[in-house]
Amino acid sequence: MVLAARLTVLGSLNMDISVTVPALPAPGATVLGGAALIAPGGKGANQAVAAARVGRGAGLAVRMVGCVGDDDFGRALRAALRAEGVDDGAVRAVPGVPTGIAMITVDGAGENTITVAPGANRQVGAADAAAARDGADVLVISAEIPASAIRAALTSTTPGGTAPDGTAPTATAPPAGRRTVRLLNLAPAPPEAAELIALGPDWLVVNESEAAAILRRPVAGLAEAAKAAADLVAAGAGSAVVTAGSAGAAYYGPRAPRVSARDGAGRPLIDAEFEGITVPGFTVRAVDSVGTGDTFTGALAVALAAGVPPVEAVTAAAAAGAAAATRPGTQSGMPYPADILAVTGHPWPMTS
Repeated sequence: MVLAARLTVLGSLNMDISVTVPALPAPGATVLGGAALIAPGGKGANQAVAAARVGRGAGLAVRMVGCVGDDDFGRALRAALRAEGVDDGAVRAVPGVPTGIAMITVDGAGENTITVAPGANRQVGAADAAAARDGADVLVISAEIPASAIRAALTSTTPGGTAPDGTAPTATAPPAGRRTVRLLNLAPAPPEAAELIALGPDWLVVNESEAAAILRRPVAGLAEAAKAAADLVAAGAGSAVVTAGSAGAAYYGPRAPRVSARDGAGRPLIDAEFEGITVPGFTVRAVDSVGTGDTFTGALAVALAAGVPPVEAVTAAAAAGAAAATRPGTQSGMPYPADILAVTGHPWPMTS
């Protein structure tokens, strides 16, 4: 399958500093670990790399939009994107501001804690959001950037009209007959999460803890994830996915869109039956869970760009995330389609 599609990621770029430890430290404790590994990361850049890898050979163009510092880490991050075939032309180097850094601790079971110093990621703004929307068929928006930039990306125009706030168009539309599919990954969930969801992203992806923070109630396991996904759609998302780690993921969204009537201008009014499904996790031997959520999001975006139906797309993304957990490293551990099949037995739904 050859795609004539453009996938853009608006999000963060960080340099990751990772240390493997026997057990994650308790508050106030010091734990001796192995050698520090310095490698490219940041949720936005991770998602772009994941998309480029699973979409490789299928004609999918992947582009990254975000900010780095005008420093060695920033230059290394941009070079890493180019090496994966990701267009870094819209990544801005901001003078006088350091590149973002993530400090990651991973235990023997692959569980992790992450502390982020955002640095230049705080400089992402409305102009970057407009650049991200320019010609994108699928726009992935991650949350390690200011909420104002996320809001701008969600309220930019779709083809042939104005933004939801009534302002003039701020971005170039995709090719005729297409609209930009906006996939919002609220990881971590910012204080403005409810407001951002109310703006109506086409897809929302969060994990259990993020869903819990947004809904202000505990969310644990697939059953509660399924209820949370339905509530997140009721809050404004077009479709919602709540991932539950190794247990799998829950999806709630349209089953069969149909044209039921037309408005006064002759435009179709779309109705849809909704469905909720759960995708059980794939049994794998996990060695490093860092980046599995970003792999899920990037893979889901590629499947949607290819026109894969929602349930199949979520299942494929879950398989990609599971495969990533079996490989050490963040971007370096992100799988290709052959890796997904070899590890999970689930074929990637689109190949060259």
